[in-house]
Amino acid sequence: MSKTVTNPADAAPQGTGRVLAIANQKGGVGKTTTAINLATALAAARKRVLVIDLDPQGNASTGLGIGASQRDPSSYDVLMGEASLAEAIVETDVPGLAVVPAVVDLTGAEIELIERPARERRLRMALGAEGLPQYDYIFIDCPPSLGILTLNSLVAADAVLVPLQCEFFALEGVSQLVRTVDRVRRSLNPRLDIQGVVLTMFDNRNNLSNQVAADVRNFFGDKVYKTVIPRNVRVSEAPSHGKPVLLYDHRCAGAKAYIHLAGEVLKRERGVAA
Repeated sequence: MSKTVTNPADAAPQGTGRVLAIANQKGGVGKTTTAINLATALAAARKRVLVIDLDPQGNASTGLGIGASQRDPSSYDVLMGEASLAEAIVETDVPGLAVVPAVVDLTGAEIELIERPARERRLRMALGAEGLPQYDYIFIDCPPSLGILTLNSLVAADAVLVPLQCEFFALEGVSQLVRTVDRVRRSLNPRLDIQGVVLTMFDNRNNLSNQVAADVRNFFGDKVYKTVIPRNVRVSEAPSHGKPVLLYDHRCAGAKAYIHLAGEVLKRERGVAA
């Protein structure tokens, strides 16, 4: 059962669609790949989707074909209050899919935001500002850490989607994220929940992958999606071409998996709205 929001500042920003933070403080788990390809699959399902790239590496921006010359203003400028979110939006080659690109300056935001008012609510306030186009889904691609950038994402989000690599230390790493989500829910964003956990880089020929998948399903229960994202060369190649894998090779196993995942996400979201 959802908690009652008693503070108006804790209500969801008006005019935006569902805001999902894609987060895992561990790097290399397929977080950005999931952000790019899930967003593309939802856009293909005629949803209007925005990806906010909050990772200083800017991989989501690169993977969606956004060059350096198109990244001014950026998500850094939005957090610093130097540009509105609407001003930083760049349309991609995918119809219905836009991105707020990232630049390496985000690395300094961890320090620069310390003295700023409402430092953990900067993205939330930007989402609530006037002039933002209407989107069905807004995905926030978080950096691989639990610093101020990820905190901004969790405070702004309705829910968290957690990509989890099928490797030995998978659960050990994600337990810290779960504790962080609980703390943010108690103190800053009472509506925050874990929307789902997606297993990535799965190899069904590997006994370890199957064991990790079983452990994760035992730990998270029905929060884990039935769809698993397989290890797939085409998924790895696609970002170097500035394309989501659904555009690079829509027939490969990875692309098909993300299409199935999008279907599950939409089904789960319909349950939330009911």
